[in-house]
Amino acid sequence: MEQQEDRWARARVVARHAQRRGALAARRARISAARLRRGGRKYLRLLLRVPGRIRSALAQRWRRSLQFRTVFITLVLACASIFGVGIYLSNQIANSLFQERLTQAEVQTRQSVTQVQETFDGAQVSDQQGVLKLVNDTLATLEARDSGTPRQYVFLAVPNQDQPRNQWVDSRASYLRTENDIPQSLREAVEGSQQSEQFWESIPLTVDNTIHPAIAVGNKVTFGGTVYELYLLYDIQSAQETLDEMQNVLWFGGVFLLLLIGAIVWIVTRSLVSPVSHAAAVSEKLAAGQLEERMAVEGEDEVARLAKSFNHMATSLQEQINQLAALSQMQQRFVSDVSHELRTPLTTVRMAAEVLYDAREQFDPVNKRSAELLYNQVERFQALLNDLLEISRFDAGAARLDVEPQDIVAVVRAVIETAAPIAVSCGSEVRLYTRAGSIIVDMDARRIERVLRNLLLNALEHGEGKPVEIFVAANADAVGVSVRDHGIGMSPSEAARVFDRFWRADPARARKTGGSGLGLSIATEDVKLHNGWLQAWGRRREGSCFRLTLPLHAGGTIVESPVALDPGGALPLVRGATRDVVVGTTTMLNSGPATASPGVEAPRLEAPRIEAPPEFGGRTP
Repeated sequence: MEQQEDRWARARVVARHAQRRGALAARRARISAARLRRGGRKYLRLLLRVPGRIRSALAQRWRRSLQFRTVFITLVLACASIFGVGIYLSNQIANSLFQERLTQAEVQTRQSVTQVQETFDGAQVSDQQGVLKLVNDTLATLEARDSGTPRQYVFLAVPNQDQPRNQWVDSRASYLRTENDIPQSLREAVEGSQQSEQFWESIPLTVDNTIHPAIAVGNKVTFGGTVYELYLLYDIQSAQETLDEMQNVLWFGGVFLLLLIGAIVWIVTRSLVSPVSHAAAVSEKLAAGQLEERMAVEGEDEVARLAKSFNHMATSLQEQINQLAALSQMQQRFVSDVSHELRTPLTTVRMAAEVLYDAREQFDPVNKRSAELLYNQVERFQALLNDLLEISRFDAGAARLDVEPQDIVAVVRAVIETAAPIAVSCGSEVRLYTRAGSIIVDMDARRIERVLRNLLLNALEHGEGKPVEIFVAANADAVGVSVRDHGIGMSPSEAARVFDRFWRADPARARKTGGSGLGLSIATEDVKLHNGWLQAWGRRREGSCFRLTLPLHAGGTIVESPVALDPGGALPLVRGATRDVVVGTTTMLNSGPATASPGVEAPRLEAPRIEAPPEFGGRTP
């Protein structure tokens, strides 16, 4: 009893294990099937992508390779020419073969019909058996199965005619031929014609379950007072086979000729394009600074002369570039040395000027005014000297960034507060618009503050007492600050040169804030260090707008600026602003700094006009 229970227990264990193995096998089968389906869909998607990839590769090759375009266009034109000539020759050959066989069929038919009619006319038989034998023997001579153009016949009595009493012959035809092989149009033409007239028509002829081209030629003959239609069927399959062979020869010859033309064009264009490609590669190396690169000169042909001229040009350019580089280094060294050497005497002069300026109240009016002029000009000289030192550091590549996360809105507010006295003296109101109270940017706050201060002072100087707007906004990648004035403005050509060193749109115009003419150049270099954009827009008598765009994070790239550059006749806006919306705060500097409350109504804002601005600061937006 215990042994039986043990066997039952072992059996249950085995059954459970088998059930588990079966479930595991089923699960593995389902997983394998799912993987197969996924793999099949994956390969199907890859196959569907192949034509698109081929088209993309061909389009890219078409754009970049002159040799590919030349060979492709030549092959297309050659293919069209060969195809047209092949069709023309094939048609001419087919027409010639058909006309030859048709002429032969007409001549043979006329001879055969004449012979048959003569035989019928000279017959001396009167019994039915003799008549049938004569007709069958005569028609049998018309067949020619073993010739190059097999011939068969169809012999039919013309319908709707008065039949004589002794008509013992009805329709006759060669083996497997019937009156259905004759087109109705040909029968009608023969029935309505005179006995000496002959008609023909091209017909399809079934031979051994194959359709052969054939020519049916019809005439009338009489026998025993009865009129008959006699049709001779000429099988011209041999001519069709000849034509097919000639067409195959033409097609194979055309393909071979096309490949030969392609190979010749490829070799010729390669011999012409290779020097051009080599010249392009050498030009790129020269542009990259490898001024010692030259083209290889082989032979004395036009390409060799081109290579000699190119090498001569490269040598001349190298000499001039080296001279300019030496002059530039001398200039930079001179500016740096002079700037450093002037610092010590200028410090002494400045100290003396400060002493005289502090004691000016004790002088007579003339000496007092002289002390004030001396103090102001020494201050201006100090600013010019500092700008020259900064430019020399940029030229020498010694400028470095001190990047830290800073609030650019706070920097803008600090710049506005610093420029408050100048805004009061110019009679301009400075307004700040921003959606965010704080925007954190990885930047060198000292350099960005200098850039913004320079832009604001320029706007105040050229604003002619009209309001100056500052807009600050950010997107996912960048932050933008635009400074807009409504003063004298500038033309597009002036906007393109406004960042050049020592350039002024109107040299005779008096400056209110002083300056060396290097402020915007230094600002451009500061923005370059931040991998940002500094751009300008202007229009005569409508004012100007300067836009600063910085990446939010150090080392980032800018896709689009969050503020507009060209206002299109309206304010340069924060992108995405709508009408009658308070977009920020207003800082008024005519009567001292003051911040407007959130309930102040903002000016009506127009949608910004997005255009690709001109390139400034060495970067293209």
